[in-house]
Amino acid sequence: MFITSPDLAALPGIRHAFFTREGGVSTGIYASLNGGLGSRDDAAAIAENRARMARHLSVAPDNLVSLYQVHSPDVAVVTGPWLGERPRADAMVTTAPGVALGVSSADCGPILFADAEARVIGGAHSGWKGAFSGVVAATVTAMEKLGARRERIVAVLGPTISAAAYEVGPEFVERFKQENATFGRFFKGSERPAHAMFDLPGFIAHKAQEAGIGLFVDLGLCTYGDERRFFSYRRTTHRGEPDYGRLISAIALD
Repeated sequence: MFITSPDLAALPGIRHAFFTREGGVSTGIYASLNGGLGSRDDAAAIAENRARMARHLSVAPDNLVSLYQVHSPDVAVVTGPWLGERPRADAMVTTAPGVALGVSSADCGPILFADAEARVIGGAHSGWKGAFSGVVAATVTAMEKLGARRERIVAVLGPTISAAAYEVGPEFVERFKQENATFGRFFKGSERPAHAMFDLPGFIAHKAQEAGIGLFVDLGLCTYGDERRFFSYRRTTHRGEPDYGRLISAIALD
């Protein structure tokens, strides 16, 4: 049902989980632990799935909070459950105990952050747009405003599409190279002419190093390649399916 990081698990006062697609009540293409509030799955099934995740993290169901993710570098500060609509942002930070920050993903990179000494945690959704526009650095800066220090932060990247499954076109590659010529190292040749395979986890790791994070860990789990455990937007697209489930990666303070 879930995967944990030894580096986060070793931190006192912090609970976390990278939930898989297993252990829920959804059916069909959403089977079974779909936590995506933006999916077209049955609302009651999503609510039950998220309640199961919340129980695992020892928080109330309403205290598993998620954003309306828009592939941005924007960060929201969480003090408790949202009152009204979810903020449009792609990262959250908090010092509030008993609140779980739930990042939704299905190929993009879910990153969980923690400074255990300062008792500041964060969660970010980082697809290529978020990584490119600075969501990792923005999350670290927001954590610092709450008392964290970047050199103490442990950040872990959960299930993310790997370079072996992420083919992109020439315009995509050119956009990165125009930003920084050295970014060419995140692309390898593809079987299709003029296309390339993009290393999103490697690019996120670069952004974490650039942000001065004390410890960054990539769990090395590919959403596309492991259908049993993970949802994948790209796999769904290749199959022509009408929708897809979302994984939840969450972190909370005791």
